[in-house]
Amino acid sequence: MSGHTEAPAAAGEEHGTAREILLGNEAIAHGILAGGANVVASYPGTPASEVCTAAMKLASEQGLPVHVEWSINEKTAFELAFTNSITGRRSAAIMKQVGLNVASDPVMSAAYMGVTGGLILVVADDPGPHSSQTEQDSRFFAMHAKVPVLDPMSPREALQMTMQAFEFSERHHTPVILRPTTRVCHARQLLDLPQGRPPKSRPDFRKDPSRWAATPGPRLALHRELNAKIREIRKHPWARPRLMHGTGSSGLAVVSSGVACAYLLDVARDLGRWPNLDIYKIDMPFPLDIQALSSLTERYLRVLVVEETDPVIEMQFINRERVSGRMDGTVPDAGELTPEIAARVLDTFTGTPSPDNRSLSSRERRPSLCAGCAHRAAFFAIKRALPRGIYASDIGCYTLGLNLGGVDTCLCMGAAVSQAAGFFHAFKDSPEPPPIAAVIGDSTFFHAGIPPTINAVVTGTRFVLVVLDNATTAMTGHQPTPATGGMTNDFSGRTLSLEEAIRGCGVRTVCVHDPYDIAGFIKVVKDCYDRTADEGVTAVIARHPCIRDRRALKSQARRAVRVMEKCNGCGYCVREFECPALSIEDKRARIDRTLCIGCGVCVQICPVQAVTGGER
Repeated sequence: MSGHTEAPAAAGEEHGTAREILLGNEAIAHGILAGGANVVASYPGTPASEVCTAAMKLASEQGLPVHVEWSINEKTAFELAFTNSITGRRSAAIMKQVGLNVASDPVMSAAYMGVTGGLILVVADDPGPHSSQTEQDSRFFAMHAKVPVLDPMSPREALQMTMQAFEFSERHHTPVILRPTTRVCHARQLLDLPQGRPPKSRPDFRKDPSRWAATPGPRLALHRELNAKIREIRKHPWARPRLMHGTGSSGLAVVSSGVACAYLLDVARDLGRWPNLDIYKIDMPFPLDIQALSSLTERYLRVLVVEETDPVIEMQFINRERVSGRMDGTVPDAGELTPEIAARVLDTFTGTPSPDNRSLSSRERRPSLCAGCAHRAAFFAIKRALPRGIYASDIGCYTLGLNLGGVDTCLCMGAAVSQAAGFFHAFKDSPEPPPIAAVIGDSTFFHAGIPPTINAVVTGTRFVLVVLDNATTAMTGHQPTPATGGMTNDFSGRTLSLEEAIRGCGVRTVCVHDPYDIAGFIKVVKDCYDRTADEGVTAVIARHPCIRDRRALKSQARRAVRVMEKCNGCGYCVREFECPALSIEDKRARIDRTLCIGCGVCVQICPVQAVTGGER
């Protein structure tokens, strides 16, 4: 990271002598365990996934009596952590920004109830967005829920804020959101490893139904209490702008937070084009000290607010006549703020001529499923089994079925099933209704697919549910699922197969087939669709392990695939199958041996049978 000045460590904070280069997410995990957490719960989602992975590893290595788990979804993760925190013990729940939507119901209620043990909610935002449906700003949610939110600008600051947030949470009896963004989560920095803190072992739950089981009447009193907490929190130093660059006596000021502030400090130091500029950092974008903000607008001729992604800080200025930012277009109103954009924004704000920096444009290759991915074979087969179909898909690697024409909709986790039901109701009275398939991943089905499946069954809808089972949560880093086990660090529990879960939803026909067998998989999908007329929802589990798992790749048969002379270069294999290992050169298909894993599926899809391959 850059050489700017960061937030000082808390008074009395002890560090061990060991130093290590840590990923931002690993730093947060160290902070959670060093802060004395008893329970850590998460659902995987980029850019937050590595926090729980690291916490699970550290707890095992250090022999800490800490329960760390991959929960079924974000709502469950937060409810587990919150309940532990109301027994006086410290907890952390971890998710990405769209996962906060799933957890929003208990988070809003928990803000009213408060906590006794420290509770940190780590929500990793994704400005850009790089791997998300939206680039929503969790600081807005914090304002909506009336929960304080911290905005670290580096792995070091994320570590410090995490440890300090537990005490802050207990002092004010409130959950605290820690909001690292992608560039903090995935940055690396040399850090002093904190000394471990033994977690509190004895729970102490003091029954108080007027708080922990409050009905609407007492909730009004809790709301007033929450408002009083927010007023008190505004007095904390985190709520006031902190001068990071400049003398504090110029005519222009910039207020920022998070990684955007890190970029501003970098370009101001390295480029030096803005000598008369003061840069202030805000550690806690909500709630802010309103009077401190007002003093800035009184002291400076103009104030610029630079923040990702929405104008959360900017909106808290009472007098915005001298304030510029996203709301007046001085800062772009969407997208990630890179150092180059930060420099251009400062040039515009200060009236400094910008240098003519022409960047070279390059053609980017669109994202594609991995060579040998069984999802590709499944989409290819589904399209041929249901050629006039509507294909409702979901969130995961398999969203890239878009490239194969196998994805028509993708809304949010679990929506494939609900949307398939919606399409059925829309077309059920048509003379020739199209066949409908809901395509969802195994982890996603457990996360959010079960309620809409039950709903679809009991409301009489008819479609084929295709669950792509690659035995992992692949897109976010190969975390376990309920069907694989390994969801916790301290108790194995039992596994729950997809067949059990789907049948438990009331689906009578559940077929399992390997999509590598294209002809066989086409037949299974057709047969299941034919049964929908009598049974409503039927299900096909497309079962083949993710080939990014080296153990799975090593165990599967590999074929020495080659293209024969009779290839006519029609391009069908590239256009319709889009395997990255296949290309057309000199009017003939070519195989890139550095990418091909020898799955042999291309042998089955060539229309002129010009690809062959035996086992090797």
